[in-house]
Amino acid sequence: MAALQVQKVDDITYEEFMENFYKPGIPVVFKNASKVWKARGLFTPNWFRENFGDKTIEKNGVNYTMREVMDLVENSTEDKPAPYPFIFDIPTVLPEIVPLVTPLNLNYAKPNWLESKWFKKGYWGSATEVFIGGPGGKFPYLHVDYYHLNAWINQLYGEKQFTVYPRGQEEFLYPDPDNQWISQVNIFEPDYDKFPKYKNATPIHFKVGAGETLFIPFGTWHSAYSLGPTISVAFDQLNQKNFKDFMKDVWDFKNREGKAKALALYGYAWLAGQSCKVSRSF
Repeated sequence: MAALQVQKVDDITYEEFMENFYKPGIPVVFKNASKVWKARGLFTPNWFRENFGDKTIEKNGVNYTMREVMDLVENSTEDKPAPYPFIFDIPTVLPEIVPLVTPLNLNYAKPNWLESKWFKKGYWGSATEVFIGGPGGKFPYLHVDYYHLNAWINQLYGEKQFTVYPRGQEEFLYPDPDNQWISQVNIFEPDYDKFPKYKNATPIHFKVGAGETLFIPFGTWHSAYSLGPTISVAFDQLNQKNFKDFMKDVWDFKNREGKAKALALYGYAWLAGQSCKVSRSF
């Protein structure tokens, strides 16, 4: 049987993306979607050093400047990897680069209700972030994104290896009983004695290089491994297709903070969704 693959596409139409990938929920790599961003070809470690060298971030209880982050990832090795990932929230920490990643939707990630005024209040786990890593950096766990949001990962510098799993393999991936969005399996060093069914899982490995964009449909288990110094921009997408699952997650998450808060935020999210459905502008 031929190995499963994630297709790479070049300059397909929005309609072709919707029919062939978005509606059926199939991951895909765009070769040139990020060409509409000024950030493409601009973002490098030196560019961030020169423009944001004094910006700080806390990671594992330690504060780093952007200069220190870039030094760490450029000196990272597989044997001694830098902390991974360093994540900078663009709207709050690096608002200066917002014009460089516009239009955020790349003319493909639309409609996106998270761009509406209703959903910009930040209750929903959605984010637009810069991810920075070095060789040997692994995402800490195999996971599906919270709130059943679609993920768009734009690799702007360096190369990563991604791993995704076809839908319907949860039985083999051992979701954590206390956090169903995270797998208990270390996919880089699986313990088959502890997780024997993982042998039946069919991971799909592929590389995403500088200038390429990965679309990960909601509910898709995935993880990443940095093959060199890497800089990427990731954002989330919500619309009518994943709204039902999104609302279930809103209730599950907020209910942990109390039923009154869950009812209030669930009601707000429902009204926000109805507004977006009516306006059809996002």
